[in-house]
Amino acid sequence: MSWRKPITAIDLFAGGGGSSCGARAAGIKVVAAVDCLPLAKKIYEENFPDVLFLNQKCEKIRLRSLKKKIGNVDLIMASPECTSHTCAKGNAPRSEESRRTAFQVTRFAKALKPRWIVIENVVHMRTWKRYSSWVQEIRDLGYKITEQVINAADHGVPQSRRRLFLLCDRQKEPPKVAAPSSKIQMRSANSIICQDKNFEFSLVRRKERAAATIDRANRAIKSLGRNKPFLLVYYGSDAAGGWQRLDRPLRTITTLDRFAYVRPSKHGHEMRMLQVPELKAAMGFSKSYSFGAGTRREKIKLLGNAVCPPVMKTALRCLTRS
Repeated sequence: MSWRKPITAIDLFAGGGGSSCGARAAGIKVVAAVDCLPLAKKIYEENFPDVLFLNQKCEKIRLRSLKKKIGNVDLIMASPECTSHTCAKGNAPRSEESRRTAFQVTRFAKALKPRWIVIENVVHMRTWKRYSSWVQEIRDLGYKITEQVINAADHGVPQSRRRLFLLCDRQKEPPKVAAPSSKIQMRSANSIICQDKNFEFSLVRRKERAAATIDRANRAIKSLGRNKPFLLVYYGSDAAGGWQRLDRPLRTITTLDRFAYVRPSKHGHEMRMLQVPELKAAMGFSKSYSFGAGTRREKIKLLGNAVCPPVMKTALRCLTRS
């Protein structure tokens, strides 16, 4: 049997570690990760105790010093800040400073010179006025690039989550991530619902409840009948009626606590918000992956910004084994 040196990687804007989790599943050794959030550091180090974690903004990293510590790497994974690209931000003002974090990918690539780069972001990143010049800057470093929009639901994740992936290779044209095998069955939102009897429910129709929330529930009940559970989009606008069936993948998880599980009871329909373990499962993290630190709100924000590990695993295998 021939011995093969493992592919090494650095994870930029690592957050809760979704990309690193996918890389580990693909047989890649992550040697360093960067994120400025204190909670990201806590969660990441719980799950990757042997990885050097730099709790700083990418802009503050001294690359010569970093290269001395970690040596050469074969791969950069990066999920630059997406908040000011996404439509989920609504009419709120955009931050060009946030968008410019994408250029840290090229700064790191110039210094570390990896063979491969994988970048993940929201699909709306392509409407950024500097998107073309940023992509060209990567090409000018010698990379061939394949752009692809991938839906996590097509890769065994129980969530409909479309994200832009840029696969970059110095040596040859990167392939498209293969169409999902017929063996992979689309997983439904029902697969993540935990029936823990300790969860607290409250009646949907109660005096304190917003009229818009009750209207959404009424639309679901009218469509499904009175005896079926469903999911309610509790916060934010929703053009699909503000609810969804459980036999389909969960809609895209955001940084807000927005989904409620509704079920019939003898007192009327009752509801509770989806819990962190359920949202973690909907992102494709394993049960053993720890999200123990932080408040509920902080955890949901990290999950909403995370990369689905199974998707990153598939993308990396496609790129590095072609």
